[in-house]
Amino acid sequence: MISLLWLIPVLPLAGFLVLALCGGRLTRHQIAWVGCGSVGTAAVTTALVAAEFLRTFPDQESYHQTLWNWIDTSGMTVGISWYLDALSLLMVAVITAIGFLIHLYSAEYMAHDDGYARFFAYMNLFVAAMLTLVLADNLLLLYLGWEGVGLCSYLLIGFWYREPEYGTAAQKAFIVTRIGDTAFAIGLFILFTQFKTLSIQQVQSLATEAWPVSSNLAMIVAVLFLIGAVGKSAQLPLQVWLPDAMAGPTPVSALIHAATMVTAGVYLIARMHHLFALAPMVQEVIAVLGLVTLLLAASSALVQHDIKRVLAYSTMSQIGYMFLALGVGAWSAALFHFLTHSCFKALLFLAAGSVIHSLHHEQDIFKMGGLRRHLPWTFWTFLIGAAAMSGVPLITSGFYSKDWILWSVWSSPLSHRWIWFGALFGAMLTGLYSFRLIFRVFFGEVRTQPTGEPGLAMRVPLVVLAFLALSVGFLEMPHTLGNVTLFSHYLSHALPTTELLPGVDEASETREQLAVTVAALLGIGLASLLFLPGSLFAARWTDQSMNRPSATLLQGGWGFDRLYDRLFVRPWLSLTRHPHDMLDRGYEWLAVCAESCHGWMSHTQTGHVRWYAATIVVGTLMLLGLFAM
Repeated sequence: MISLLWLIPVLPLAGFLVLALCGGRLTRHQIAWVGCGSVGTAAVTTALVAAEFLRTFPDQESYHQTLWNWIDTSGMTVGISWYLDALSLLMVAVITAIGFLIHLYSAEYMAHDDGYARFFAYMNLFVAAMLTLVLADNLLLLYLGWEGVGLCSYLLIGFWYREPEYGTAAQKAFIVTRIGDTAFAIGLFILFTQFKTLSIQQVQSLATEAWPVSSNLAMIVAVLFLIGAVGKSAQLPLQVWLPDAMAGPTPVSALIHAATMVTAGVYLIARMHHLFALAPMVQEVIAVLGLVTLLLAASSALVQHDIKRVLAYSTMSQIGYMFLALGVGAWSAALFHFLTHSCFKALLFLAAGSVIHSLHHEQDIFKMGGLRRHLPWTFWTFLIGAAAMSGVPLITSGFYSKDWILWSVWSSPLSHRWIWFGALFGAMLTGLYSFRLIFRVFFGEVRTQPTGEPGLAMRVPLVVLAFLALSVGFLEMPHTLGNVTLFSHYLSHALPTTELLPGVDEASETREQLAVTVAALLGIGLASLLFLPGSLFAARWTDQSMNRPSATLLQGGWGFDRLYDRLFVRPWLSLTRHPHDMLDRGYEWLAVCAESCHGWMSHTQTGHVRWYAATIVVGTLMLLGLFAM
């Protein structure tokens, strides 16, 4: 069955081709079957491949499959080839399983949209591109999937292209991520120049042999790869595209945030861990960027009015935790949080979509309220997702993954205590903004009358994801709470284990867990005091009562959009929109020169063969004389 690996990315690609070419002639029922069936079949194929791979694991830690040579030139051979190991299998399983649930949800959510076939075609292509990215055996094929994901994000964010602001959001995402993509491409050029190969395994092996730790080339390539990663994963300073990406349909937001685009940067750093290990200073930068991003995003989530923008900033914050873990060398902890985050974030977005769907596409949380009695399925699943993201202790997956990260930060020789305190404060903020959302949307009086619960196609994914958000955390439990190491043991065959400071013991781990528990519960408690209707401070504490400049600053993501607008966008627009700017004059001069040259050269076209022959002879003599000199 493992030989069927090639089918996993091909099936969604085939679904895209069928819908793109024949979607106009299919019924909506047939479109849903093709769109959902292609990803669902890929998920089943993944399960079959995983079953056979795990039977021989860990004796056989990886599997290579080459379909054909894509590029075969002097000095360069690149194939359409797949590489399966513990890391890529984890990514593929999450992408196909979560992707299928989102596609199933979309069949009902998008049922009345005019672009039904186009939507599923783009979604299928999105999944195919992400699968290509994580299964690629070489960096060029990985880059193809990387750019494919960027293209699909542009198409899906601007899906309702008739609305100008949606098109602007799509362009913004495309342009900002191109900055990171360009840096990533330059890094690929440097690697190929140095090692004459783009095979991921060969590059990392050769780099380890050729480059000493902290060498200039290792640092440069690591920085370029990091820029690519922060662009795709919406981390500082390239995070500004993600909140505006909420312009797309809600299932698109779920797919981008849970299983595809924003996790690409995390995968890239984890996959190229040998390269980043050669640049410890860059690893420190990764940790700091993750910490700053998670704090800035969490504080911005506290004052957002749009339900999807709250979740968008929460994604930036949770990806920040993953970057923090990667920066301190806790590779498996980062991937464990990726797994739990994929479950509860997909759940939160789909539950938010259920709320939006029932409220006639209303997204302002201040126009919601009292929905727990009208939408009980949505309420309980949303509550489970918020509890998992907040890290409610013992019963949610988010607690175990976040605790692992914070313990790794506390005990890693690559970390500092102030980083741990910052991450702990971020955990408190997570509980605060998560339950602010719960209390604003589901408690209090009804402000907009809902139409009722969604149908079965939307409820089933919610229930499945709620179960996963509660259960997947038990794959990895600390020494003090059962000592389950299934996940870390599995990934230890693909990623290095975390180094610990000397002197850390079970008692210090217990104290760290208590601190994480207190932080999460403190955030939830503060949210109940400040935002739960009828509580002590709820009547006096509203977002409108905040100081207006500070509220505006936080709502705008700490002013990065305004800063970039003034530094880059406005000067460029003023330059290009001026009727007599220097660029236009330069192109006009080139046009005049080209026209003059054409006019002069046209006189040589006489139509006389003797003139042409004489010209050839004279030119030949001139060249011979030149070479003779």
